[in-house]
Amino acid sequence: VQLVESGGGLVQAGGSLILSCVVSGRTFSSYAMGWFRQAPGKEREFVAHISRSGEGTYYADSVEGRFTISRDNAKNTVYLQMNSLKRDDTAVYYCAASKRYGTLVHTTAYDSWGQGTQVTVSS
Repeated sequence: VQLVESGGGLVQAGGSLILSCVVSGRTFSSYAMGWFRQAPGKEREFVAHISRSGEGTYYADSVEGRFTISRDNAKNTVYLQMNSLKRDDTAVYYCAASKRYGTLVHTTAYDSWGQGTQVTVSS
C-alpha cells in the first residue's frame, strides 16, 4: 500500500491547516490509520489515530481539542484538521496505515508510511 500526504505549508500561529493522505489500493477500509509528526532533532511522535470505520478516534494530549482526524473510505483518504496551531506544532507530518487492532500510538504498530509533509507555524 502507498500513502501520499499533502496540505502542509507555512501558517501563522493561531491559524489552521488540513492535511490529507491518499492511500492506494482497494483495501483502505481494512486499515486503521494514524498521523505522526517529527520535529528537527526529535523522535517521531503520535498525533492521532482513527479506526477502520472512523467511529473511534484517539489523540495525543498535546493536540486534543485542536486537531481532528477523519476519514472517507470511499475516497481512500484520511484527513487531519489542525486548528489553533502553535509554533510547537512545527514538524514533518506523516500518515501511517496499520492492520492491527486497538488504540495504536506507537510507530511500531504501523506497517506503511507516507513520505511526510512539512508544517511550519510562525509566530
